[in-house]
Amino acid sequence: MQLLSVNVGRPRTVEWNGRTITTAIFKQPVAGPVALAGVNLAGDQQADLTVHGGPDKAVYAYDGAHYDAWRALLPEWTDWSPGLFGENLTTEGLLETEVRVGDVYGLGTARLRAVQPRQPCYKLNVRFDDGGMAARFARLNRPGIYFRVVEPGTVQAGDALVLLEQAPTTITIQYLSQLILSRTTVLEPAQLAELLTMPHLPIWLKQNLTSR
Repeated sequence: MQLLSVNVGRPRTVEWNGRTITTAIFKQPVAGPVALAGVNLAGDQQADLTVHGGPDKAVYAYDGAHYDAWRALLPEWTDWSPGLFGENLTTEGLLETEVRVGDVYGLGTARLRAVQPRQPCYKLNVRFDDGGMAARFARLNRPGIYFRVVEPGTVQAGDALVLLEQAPTTITIQYLSQLILSRTTVLEPAQLAELLTMPHLPIWLKQNLTSR
C-alpha cells in the first residue's frame, strides 16, 4: 500500500446552477513533506464544519483503483488529477473492502485510524458540474475512508501505508457504508450490539444505526 498524492485546498466560492456555493472540494496535489496534526493537513481547510472536518473526518483517503472505475463511467471527463474527489490522500491498495473500522495505519511519521466511510453530498455535483454525481457515487459504493489522527507527523507522496493495529472486528468500511446507505435495513441484535460497542465508531453513526 502506498500514498500516491497529498492533496489540499482552502474554501472557494463558485457559482453553480444559479447558486453561490462555498466549498473546499477543489483539492490540488502538493509536493514534499506535509505536516498533519489535529484535524487538518497543512494548507487544507473545510468550508462547512457542521458536516465536514473535525476529529472523525480529519483526513479523507480515496484509492486510485476507484479512478479506473470512474473513467469507465465518465468517459467525457478528461482531468483525472489526484484530489478530484476531494480526497486529501490518493492511495494505492487501500480498499474499503479490506480496511476495518478501527484499523490503525502508519503513514510517514503519522498514525491514522480508519473510522468511517464518506457520505456523498451535493458538493460532488458541483465538482463534476453534474447534478447526478452524488447519487452515482452512493450507488457505486466506493466511498473512500475517513481517518482520525492518532499521532501527528509528516506525510508525502511515495510513503508506504502500513497496517500497525488491526481492529478486533470483521466490519469493514465498505460494509458500514452499505448499512448507512440502505436505510431500510433492520439490523440483527447481535450485529447492532457489536457496532454499539466499537470504541472508534463515531457517536452520530451509533445513533443513526440504533434508530433502525
